Amino acid sequence: MTQKVNQGKIVKVSGPLVVAEGMQGADMFDVVRVGEQGLIGEIIEMRGGAASIQVYEETAGLGPGAKVVTTGVPLSVELGPGMIESIYDGIQRPLTELLKISGSNITRGIDAKPLNREKKWTFVPTVAVGDEIEAGDIIGTVQETIIVELKIMVPYRIKGIVREIKSGDFTVEDTVCVVETPDGKMEDITMMQKWPVRKGRPYKEKLVPEMPLLTGQRVIDTMFPIAKGGVAAVPGPFGSGKTVVQHQLAKWAEADVVVYIGCGERGNEMTDVLMEFPELKDPKSGEPLMKRTVLIANTSDMPVAAREASIYTGITIAEYYRDMGFSVALMADSTSRWAEALREMSGRLEEMPGEEGYPAYLASRLAQFYERAGRVISLGKDGREGALSAIGAVSPPGGDISEPVSQATLRIVKVFWSLDASLAYSRHFPAINWLNSYSLYVDRLAKWFADNVDKDFPAMRSETMKLLQEEAELQEIVQLVGQDALSFSDQFKLESCKSIREDYLHQNAFHDIDTYASMNKQNRLLRLILEYYRQGSDAIEKGADYHPLVNLPIRETIGRFKYIEEKDVDAEYDRVLEELTKNISDLVNEGGE
Repeated sequence: MTQKVNQGKIVKVSGPLVVAEGMQGADMFDVVRVGEQGLIGEIIEMRGGAASIQVYEETAGLGPGAKVVTTGVPLSVELGPGMIESIYDGIQRPLTELLKISGSNITRGIDAKPLNREKKWTFVPTVAVGDEIEAGDIIGTVQETIIVELKIMVPYRIKGIVREIKSGDFTVEDTVCVVETPDGKMEDITMMQKWPVRKGRPYKEKLVPEMPLLTGQRVIDTMFPIAKGGVAAVPGPFGSGKTVVQHQLAKWAEADVVVYIGCGERGNEMTDVLMEFPELKDPKSGEPLMKRTVLIANTSDMPVAAREASIYTGITIAEYYRDMGFSVALMADSTSRWAEALREMSGRLEEMPGEEGYPAYLASRLAQFYERAGRVISLGKDGREGALSAIGAVSPPGGDISEPVSQATLRIVKVFWSLDASLAYSRHFPAINWLNSYSLYVDRLAKWFADNVDKDFPAMRSETMKLLQEEAELQEIVQLVGQDALSFSDQFKLESCKSIREDYLHQNAFHDIDTYASMNKQNRLLRLILEYYRQGSDAIEKGADYHPLVNLPIRETIGRFKYIEEKDVDAEYDRVLEELTKNISDLVNEGGE
């Protein structure tokens, strides 16, 4: 492809926004080089020959008259072996390489290739000379890390007959396959692809979300599940545990690859992520979690325009792994900071502001991002299935979710985990408020839970939600007239809901066993708590004494059930259920004497 090179001159600098004239040959979203240092920028508005450019680096020292050169290509990412375990900035520059070049403070105008050009990867072909291939077909594999086997796919728009296929050790720029296209041209295929970040990668078909993305977190899997290929939002004020929730999801969710985008987060929080992720152990393989993770670090002190790009960079990388047939979990922390970058650039462009100064297109940009998630049939003849689940943290100022970013997000996502500061301050984690949260996947996933967990599981979930809502109503009465004014059956309902909250919904992320609960364990624990409620309610109706009932030692045994190891769950469940039934029937007999 011949690149249109066009040179203009700066006429205005306004923070990260630069206006250049003489850019008639450039296109929207072209990458440009600005000034003598060659700062990286992207065209975001064209008016005649004048281009408005958002610059991804600090613009101090730039002035009118400095040259601007367009590269003629849109902002793109390099996709290939070497991305996993990498830490990138918002425009896919590898931070470890930048550290070697310029030290701990990134020098303006420096560049580093996202993929290592010297490292050789062992390519194992899966096609032979004479095979017919098309876009998306797998031509070979590379063992990227001990956990992830990368599949090398035919780039988009290429199809034809394999005329040469290599095997052995190659760099990402070496040709590994030569294809003769239907018009007789020879196309070289390397292990690396490039893809523009603002354009979703194509697929054959989007599938209906029918299976959950299991996370091992009881409040999520049982009460507010997310589907594989689904989208969720985690809004919450400062200190409510957004980052810990995302860490837990990254570690335990049933995903083959994790892409974590730190978008405009505080530097010290991002440092925690960068320090902790390499130390976290992947529970499935025992290897460090980084062996299946790509990190994008864009802290709040980095140039604001790069935040806008970081979200797209991350989701394009995630789509690449989805196309191989992997289940990918994308964590964006946080989309509020990304929206703030949109607001700043919109203000500098002097666009008409929308609500609270955000641009009028805020909701459509958020939708474009979240709509790239999904469970799909990838391109290629083998019809492999991949899923990309997107979980975005939202940081509303002051925890007020009536603000525009939270509201626009809620209109798009189907799962809403509402983090509550009052729960966090009372040390209830995860601090997901069960009265404000919801999942629109519940009905669609009910069949999967009934078939794979327990036929009664969806009904048990509904019963639990109903009890928690009734508890909230009873608590209002208690605050007015005191608990003693309630009937024994209502008081017992409050006690049972306390067990649901403290023994089931509360989960210790830092406890070796409680940090993860399988669906079997979740089902057994919930059943024990509900059995205590059902049998206890019957006992009260039959005349059993209320006080001994709520002070039964078996309640503590049920509470400790979450610390039982997975291998002992079934045996312990049978023992506890038998003891529970005996204790309550003894109480009924005593009450009847």
